[in-house]
Order: sequence, then structure tokens, then C-alpha cells
Amino acid sequence: MTLSSLKKSKRFGRAFTAILISGLLATANSAEKPNIIFILADDQGFGDVSALNPDSKIPTPNIDRIAKEGMIFSDAHTSSSVCTPTRYSVLTGRYHWRTHLQKGVLGGFSAPLISENRLTVASLLKKQGYYTACVGKWHLGFDWPLKGGGYADDGGDFSGGFKKGWDVDYTAPIKNGPVDLGFDTFFGISASLDMPPYVYIQDKIPTEPATVEKAFNRKGPAAVGFEAVDVLPRITEKTVEIIGKRAEAAKKGDPFFIYFPLNAPHTPILPTKEWQGKSGINNYGDFTMQVDWTVGQVLKALDENGLTDNTLIIFTTDNGCSPAAKIPELQAAGHEPSFIYRGHKADIYEGGHRVPFVARWPGKIEAGRKSDQLIGQVDFLATAAEITGTDIPNDGGEDSVSFLPALLGENDAPGRNSIVSQSIGGYFCIRDENWKLALCPGSGGWSNPRPGRVDMSKFPPLQLFDLNTDPGEQTNLVANHPERVEKMKSMLAELIKKGRTTGGPDLKNDTDIVMIKPVPAFKPAKPKKGKKKK
Repeated sequence: MTLSSLKKSKRFGRAFTAILISGLLATANSAEKPNIIFILADDQGFGDVSALNPDSKIPTPNIDRIAKEGMIFSDAHTSSSVCTPTRYSVLTGRYHWRTHLQKGVLGGFSAPLISENRLTVASLLKKQGYYTACVGKWHLGFDWPLKGGGYADDGGDFSGGFKKGWDVDYTAPIKNGPVDLGFDTFFGISASLDMPPYVYIQDKIPTEPATVEKAFNRKGPAAVGFEAVDVLPRITEKTVEIIGKRAEAAKKGDPFFIYFPLNAPHTPILPTKEWQGKSGINNYGDFTMQVDWTVGQVLKALDENGLTDNTLIIFTTDNGCSPAAKIPELQAAGHEPSFIYRGHKADIYEGGHRVPFVARWPGKIEAGRKSDQLIGQVDFLATAAEITGTDIPNDGGEDSVSFLPALLGENDAPGRNSIVSQSIGGYFCIRDENWKLALCPGSGGWSNPRPGRVDMSKFPPLQLFDLNTDPGEQTNLVANHPERVEKMKSMLAELIKKGRTTGGPDLKNDTDIVMIKPVPAFKPAKPKKGKKKK
């Protein structure tokens, strides 16, 4: 699909869909707008949900319950195969690569990635009368105040070597975080659980200042009472508490939106004592089961508070399974964390960015349904807008296409048939219906062939796959279809140039964007020196 046809489809789609589903949304657009809960797990693969993987060896009964009572999207994608960029796209409806973040992720002391005037799902829903809460891992940057004035910025260095973390005034308000971007409240951590600072934040201020050094894979400032193993239970408890406190207001027509980005099963992989050994495989299997327990606690809270029927709940993940899960151990047990797909976290292959996506909305979503409609997490903003009957301004949600028709089973309604994702190295891929073009050799990430670890000059610089016949991406068809390669390159170039993929005036990207990035030079590993004989 060309940009011009997608724009026409988008313009037509918004108008046509509003008419098509007006009857189905009569209650949602009145005083009974649904509560919305968006759960985003961290580093959990497509095959790590047993409803999606019939051979899974890690049971996920609560996530499966959402799928059974709702629906499965089998072709859902993140905008990136790592976390920060995915989170940006989820909340803004804009591709992350339109910002300065062209590869990698932020650190715990990084400056904010979302600009202060940028539309977010939270600010959109807040204007529609929603109470908005973010609980969990933010990882989109804060302005951390320094004691001597100014703000900390680690520039994306999360190695633990950022010394100004000790100069932060942990008793002063943080700026440009969730509560400045549309959320009424925030409770959680600044970034991944292996990135300092190790403190809980309530709204704008840490609940306890960082006064000691701790190391959860990486050393850095920490609060005395902060322990990594406690984070998942703590944010679960907080989310359940918010549901309970907002229940009566929600029943009276004051709905809530909870964005619940988990810290798990990302490293440090630390299941609590009661979950250790439960999977019979390894800690990652145990931690994934604990993630499912967290989902179960949210479902239980909805049931007990009488909110199940008027709540849209979505479970998805920010990228594929990480190698830190010890994938060979999982495979030895007969478990494939990426299911039938190639690669894992950080990769341009499907295992990096094709993720679990299940949704339940009783009375609106037909139970037990499965959709192969192509969707992206970047589409969440437009979907929330469609649900609440909200218009999106021309300078917001510029890459977001509502998947509400697919939720409601309107299979003939227009949707997307093209989407863009990136690897950790910032290498692009673009979909055009069943075709996928990766604009790099190898994985572009951490699996083999890995840039910098292998001589990439031995591999074709571009990769074209037909996902209908080759979902495992084993056969590169670039040489067979040169005209299709050129068409898809042109599509991506136009999407970049226009600053948007939806209808509306052209917009500017925040920086210049390199469509085909150079591959790191091959550096052969130095042979290890043997021990001298005594």
C-alpha cells in the first residue's frame, strides 16, 4: 500500500467506521465509556503465552482467559524490538524513529523522550473524563533535578557509570514524567529493573531517596528499602488498589484508564519465593508464570468490583523474549519462546517485534475469536480515540490507525496492511501485506548473523520474505522480486519524508532519518590466551 492510498484509506476509514459501528458503540460513546487497562509485559515472547503456542511448556492460564473470553491478534507488532521505543509508540501513536532515538534505549537518568506538548493516550482520555493512571516501568525519561541546579542526563548510558546520579536531589519533584503527560497519577520505577536509580516514584517524587549503592545487574544509587524482587508484587498491589478505589466512580460513568507496564520477565529475572521452581524449567519460566499471576490479580479485581463487563483489557509485550532467558534451556525443555518465528529481542526478524496481543471487552468483542488483521501497538491511540468518539488533531497520533473494527469483528472495515518496525541497531523493516522487507543483512540485533560479530559482507544487504509461505524467514527472495524491493523501499522513503502515515498535512520528523544504516565492521574475536604451564 502506498502512502497516498493509506491516507485515503485512513480518511475514509475514520468516517466510514464511525457510521459502521455507531450502533455498537452507542453506550461506549455516552455515559458508559469503557474502562481501559493496557498491560505491557517486558521481554516476553510470542510463544510464551500458551494460548498462542500449543506446545508451550509455560502455563499462562490468566492471559489465556483473556484470549478465551475475548480475542487473539496473531499479527500484532511493536515499533521496535526493544523497550523504550516501543513505549513511545504505544503512548503517542507516533513511530519512535521520528524522534532523536534512532537506536537502542534510554537509561534510568535519561532526559524525557516525549515532548511536553505531545498528545498521548493518557491526555486524550483525560479530556474525555477518564481518570488516568500509570503503574510500573516508565523508561521514557525524566528530568531528574540536580542539587546544584539543572537536570541529570545520562545520554542513554545505563552501565552504572553515570556519576551524576549521586548529585540528584531525590526529595525534589521530577519534571516531564507521566503526570506531566496526561496521567493523574504514577507509581513505579524510572527504567528497566537493572538500570539505576533503584527507587520507587510516586507521581513526581521518590518514596524514599537514594542514599546507598545497590546492584541489580548494574550498580547505582538506590533506596535502602528497595529490592528488585519486590517490584512486580508491589506494582500489582498498586494496580489492584487503584481498581478498587475507582470502582464506584466508574460505575457512575467516570471511567478509568490504567497503563500497566510491567518490569517482568525482564532482567534481573527474580521470581518471588512462591514462584521459584514452578515452571520446572528455569527462572525465566517461573517469572513468566508470575507475570501471568499478575494478570490474574487484575482480572480478579475487575470481577470482585463488578467492572468486568465494562472494561476493555489488553495484554501484550514490548518485544520478544531476551537471550537472558537462557533460550537453549527453554528449547531443551520443548519450549520455543518465539513460537515458529525467527529471532528474539533486539532482532529485525519476527521474533523481535511480533508479540502476543489479546483483548477482552465483554458484549463488544466476540469470545474465542482470532484475527489475522495486521495491527501495531502504535495503533492504540487511534483505537482509544475511536472508542470514545474523539477527534485526533493533525499533529498527533500521526502513525496510528484504529483497530476498533477488528476488535468488533467488522472484517470488511478498512485497516492497515503496512507497518514499520526497527531492530535495536535502528535497522528498518517494512510490511506490505504478506511481504516483509528488512533493510539490513542478518538479524540487525543479537541473534546470528549478528552485526559486528559476523562478516556481514557475505550476506545480501537486503532481505525480502513472503510471510504467508515462509513465516520463519528462511528464504530471502530479494533476487527473485527486484521490483517489489524497489516498491517497498519507495514506500518507506515516502513514510519518512511525509512525517506521518495517516491523512493530514505533512509533518516534520524531529531529526534527519537514515533509511539504510551502515553495518558495523566485522571484528574477529581475539583468541583467548591459554594459561601458562607451571
